[in-house]
Amino acid sequence: MATTLGRVFGYFVLSVIGGILSASLVVPVVAATGFAVNGSVSYFKGLPAELKVGPPSQSSKVLTADGKLIATFFVENRVPVKLENISPYVRQAVVAVEDNRFYEHSGVDPQGIIRALRVNLSGGNRQGASTITQQYVSNVLNEQRLSAGRIDEIVLGNQKTMLDKLREMKLALELEKKYSKAQVLEGYLNIVFFNRDAYGIEAAARLFFSTSAKNLTLPQSALLAGLVNSPSYYNPIVNPKAAVQRRNVVLSKMLGQGMIGQKAYDAAVATPLKLKITPARQGCAGAAIAPYFCDYVSHLILNNKAYGATFDDREKLLYRGGLTITTTLDSRLQAAAQTQVNLSAGANPDKWGASLVTVQPGTGRILAMAQNTVFLPAPGKFDTQLNFNVDAQDANGYDLSGAGGFQPGSTMKPFTFAEWLNEGKPLNAIVDASRRVYPVGFPWRSSCGQRVLGGYSSAQKAANLGADDDLQNNDPGYYRPMPINYGLFNSINTATFATAAQLDFCGIQKMVDAVGLHSGVDRAQINMHQIGNLLGAIGVSPLDLATAYATFANDGRYCEPIALVSVVVPDGHRLAANRTSCRDAVKPEVARGVNAVLQDVLIQGSGWYIHPKVQDLMPTAAKTGTSNTNGATWVVGYTRGLATASFFGDTSKGQKREGRNVTINGKFYQVLDGYMIAGPQWANYMVNVVKLYPGGAFPDPPESMMRGPGPRPSKVGPPPAPEPVKNVDATPVPESSPTPTPAPAPAPKPTPGPKPPKR
Repeated sequence: MATTLGRVFGYFVLSVIGGILSASLVVPVVAATGFAVNGSVSYFKGLPAELKVGPPSQSSKVLTADGKLIATFFVENRVPVKLENISPYVRQAVVAVEDNRFYEHSGVDPQGIIRALRVNLSGGNRQGASTITQQYVSNVLNEQRLSAGRIDEIVLGNQKTMLDKLREMKLALELEKKYSKAQVLEGYLNIVFFNRDAYGIEAAARLFFSTSAKNLTLPQSALLAGLVNSPSYYNPIVNPKAAVQRRNVVLSKMLGQGMIGQKAYDAAVATPLKLKITPARQGCAGAAIAPYFCDYVSHLILNNKAYGATFDDREKLLYRGGLTITTTLDSRLQAAAQTQVNLSAGANPDKWGASLVTVQPGTGRILAMAQNTVFLPAPGKFDTQLNFNVDAQDANGYDLSGAGGFQPGSTMKPFTFAEWLNEGKPLNAIVDASRRVYPVGFPWRSSCGQRVLGGYSSAQKAANLGADDDLQNNDPGYYRPMPINYGLFNSINTATFATAAQLDFCGIQKMVDAVGLHSGVDRAQINMHQIGNLLGAIGVSPLDLATAYATFANDGRYCEPIALVSVVVPDGHRLAANRTSCRDAVKPEVARGVNAVLQDVLIQGSGWYIHPKVQDLMPTAAKTGTSNTNGATWVVGYTRGLATASFFGDTSKGQKREGRNVTINGKFYQVLDGYMIAGPQWANYMVNVVKLYPGGAFPDPPESMMRGPGPRPSKVGPPPAPEPVKNVDATPVPESSPTPTPAPAPAPKPTPGPKPPKR
């Protein structure tokens, strides 16, 4: 042993005299391997001296528009923090236990090497001699390998060869020529591993004590400093006794080195371990709010080449790039929407789906997106990773994890009516809603030469000519001539067909295309020359329906739905984000005519039963809808400030379950219609949020549009400022509720959301 130490000492003297102190640091490993001194010095001088210190992998966070955290994405949960925002106790504790000569050496500590060698050769507990600077270098190198996907090249402490040590020492010496001690310590505390869910001191403080690095106390700081030596063994969650013992060792070193006084030491040692665990929540599965909106946002990043040439590049940016992604979501609206969808089906053993999505007319901003499911399996919960509110794929064919839409039923009717107005016809003209037979070959009009397909005729069905039953309404009293606006706000199927019989189907097609509607499965055009699509036979996503109705609210201007306000990298540079993109889609006077009639849906039509009355708070338009099997039910409604699609129905694969003779939330329904559950869900939500985005009264349609013999739309002016509205329980109004007498008189009472015919 003495001989070995003599060789070490002699070599240090020789090195100092030779002016190459850096080479002296390799002596312990050189002596152990028999390298020639001159050769080792030559090799050492030839090692690279430049270490590129980039930012380590950082967590990306997704925020609401009002700054609330939605979710965090990470491979390594790390939150960078400046040294001045780290407790002084942490800085002292780490130096005391890891490198007490940190402020005296130049990156590598010769005394530490000799001390470690002496202890190791004497057979004591094995000691390392790496300084904080060397540990920082080692962490930076491994972080670079991990970030580049070279996981097999990562080298841990007990795996390092002599050559690894040599390189680490050389880089440490050169690093301290470039960076101050404060910069090295800051970098080290931000990169060092504390736990698989905590990289860096800020993440560790949040994980173990639910606090910030700045506010860590003396005993907390000592515990975390001690954890670095063996994060697994000293993990206070699984081995609290060992963690406290290690903490006290650190405190003892701090006392011995004069960093703290006896009184502070005694108090800290006597402090019991008081963990306050805040588990790290990864990705959308761990989202604090809006997991499905979070998932939608993640797909917008991962699918867009603006964030990287390849999927791997984009995934690396999201999970390692430290992005701050600010979205359009309004946390107030999101909370209200989530409350309502959770109430709609209650315990829901039969797994009926409920969803709400809101966009802002004039901007396209998605303000809320909620559904009554959980992202991961949980006891007694309806779980799915499908987003009920969005398409299955985006415009480029990339996956969005959407359910692919649901049959919109009568919520498609306003677009046929819009084309009626677009062709210059009055909104209160009379149409023959008594007609129930439209056989195959009926002379529909199509100026673009495309054939109109389908028909309604029981006789033809019996002859196997491909037609369905005669066209049906929900109630028998509506097979008669009626004003077209009356037919729409009462959702009369035969009135819609009588309307289409006088229109150019190419115009209906252009209207549907203009407001952005398409198949929710593959984004294919909805073929409006297939007459069943007049009543909503093709699945459409709630987001697209809400956006289409927002076009009417926005005086006919369609705005693409957007979710990203900004995407910012750690240095403050902004990446591509969504900008409001609007275009003229519907003539303003046409949109105003639609708005006028759809307001009557809630005043005297199929939405009269919906409770509470949103109209009492703000001028509001809406449309009910129910699919042919009653398995998909809707209310899509809007003010000038908000447009919301409310859905309730079957979301299972195939969506073939009928909404008939079912019990939901303790109530039996012979049939499900739009006004029954989707309606109160929409109304209860809207009364809680509508005043947050006031829009005022809709502009009146031109007088020339109201030259028919039928009734004019109800006049709805701005209401007086209401009292604050409390949330109303989502219980449907009893079906026996009194019903006002609709115009024109005499006429049957309005139906509570007639369903489309069987087809």
